[in-house]
Amino acid sequence: MKLYLFDKTEEKMNEKGMLNITEASKWASRFTGKNVTTSNISYLIQYGIIRKYGINGNVLISKEELKNYYNSFHGEKEISWKKQLGEDLNWTLSFDQFKEAETTKHVHRLHPYKGKFIPQLVEYFLDEHTDNFKTEVYFNKGDIILDPFCGSGTTLVQCNELGMHAIGIDISEFNSLIANSKITKYDMIDVYKEINRITYALKSFLANSQTLEFDEKITKELYKFNIEFFPTPEYKYKVRNREIDEEQYGKEKEKEFLSFYEKLVKSYNIKLTQNKSEKFIDKWYLKPIREEIEFVFEEIKKIENKNSKNIISIILSRTMRSCRATTHTDLATLIEPVTTPYYCPKHGKICKPQLSILKWWTTYSNDTLKRLIHFDKLRTKTYQTCLTGDGRTINIVRNLEKINPEFAELVKKKKIKGIFSSPPYVGLIDYHEQHAYAYDLFGFERRDELEIGPLYKGQGKEARESYIEGIVAVLLNCKKYLANDSHVFLVANDKYNLYPIIAEKSGMKIVNQFKRPVLNRTEKDKGVYSEIIFHLREK
Repeated sequence: MKLYLFDKTEEKMNEKGMLNITEASKWASRFTGKNVTTSNISYLIQYGIIRKYGINGNVLISKEELKNYYNSFHGEKEISWKKQLGEDLNWTLSFDQFKEAETTKHVHRLHPYKGKFIPQLVEYFLDEHTDNFKTEVYFNKGDIILDPFCGSGTTLVQCNELGMHAIGIDISEFNSLIANSKITKYDMIDVYKEINRITYALKSFLANSQTLEFDEKITKELYKFNIEFFPTPEYKYKVRNREIDEEQYGKEKEKEFLSFYEKLVKSYNIKLTQNKSEKFIDKWYLKPIREEIEFVFEEIKKIENKNSKNIISIILSRTMRSCRATTHTDLATLIEPVTTPYYCPKHGKICKPQLSILKWWTTYSNDTLKRLIHFDKLRTKTYQTCLTGDGRTINIVRNLEKINPEFAELVKKKKIKGIFSSPPYVGLIDYHEQHAYAYDLFGFERRDELEIGPLYKGQGKEARESYIEGIVAVLLNCKKYLANDSHVFLVANDKYNLYPIIAEKSGMKIVNQFKRPVLNRTEKDKGVYSEIIFHLREK
């Protein structure tokens, strides 16, 4: 039986205290003291956070509802977090005034990466400003900065923007590829030409299969189904107000659409599963997706320009991540492969697994080109590179000499002015496993056993002792390249109070601590969470 979620008769209402979207944007900006855009207001409506009213198609919003939302979400948030985390919490370092587009600006979003910090945090400590909390300037233009846990290269990119040189070190070959791809200067004409060539080849490849036709049919039917049974924003509003049992209703409609889907699969004779599941790429990708990935990878191998090949490999890897056979709510932590449409609590409708990479390949190709062009306008004439190696033992100068002799000479002459890095947390992330699909496809060597504080070792006493030993070894090795008046900044969630021990064993002292709330995290656990920026100096 069809469920009607809203009255179709037009509601007559008193417009007093009502705002249109533009008015709501201006009012909210004044009320919060921040830039609240019309897109922000539309988001609140779309996801049923505030209700949509209106007459004759004009969207109106209750000023009182909007006020209640901002009072509950923003006005009390800082107070609430300080009660739980302590009055020493530095809310300035939350950077909550920045929109997501700013915290993932230009090349910072070339590829997903768990555990990276936002560029504004790096910039805060590296630039030449001072304020009530940062009372002195630690670094200047032309200085050399080291990040021995480079990850996806946030520190390198921000150093480039600020006119500083930077060296990264990472045990993961794939992480180094991501980081170096962000700061490489490209022949944009060649990159554009190769992307177009591969896209044309992929479309030709798909023309000989039924995948696109099947996908289009499913998408079209799913659109009609969701419009009928999950109208936006009425459905989400009723779910938020518990007028609908989301779990029961979602399962019911999922089952209803599934019968249609199964018939369509048979009629198109589409094979979704692969014959084996030994590797990650076998288990987590539907057969049509895997075939397209292999096709594009073979086309990438034909690229002669090394830089172009690297950045287009990053586009393929980003595409692969979005095309895994999983639900939208399980992207961060995979549970079980999904081969059929499913009810998605994140989007409040029936969603389906990806059946072709074409959409994401073209989307990420265009996005990458725009981001590279944007960063080129900000780029400074400085050196940045990420070395693949073990920070505990790597010879920085010798490795630099192999790829950039001029930079190596600069390091020998000037020394490294300081470190800004976010070491791995104890037992939180397996840094190789998060990109297992890329290791499988590209054939990178995995060095899981050399990770410091990996997830598989847990957070027990032995794991914590091993962690201390690892971080200390990295700092002792890196200190050989530091200037006498260097500054070391390490960003950590030190819930086990390990960093005073690490500082002592490294022959350093903690001269200051900056405690910040961590907002806008992507994990399911949205609990109150903070991290400390430890400022260390030589004893």
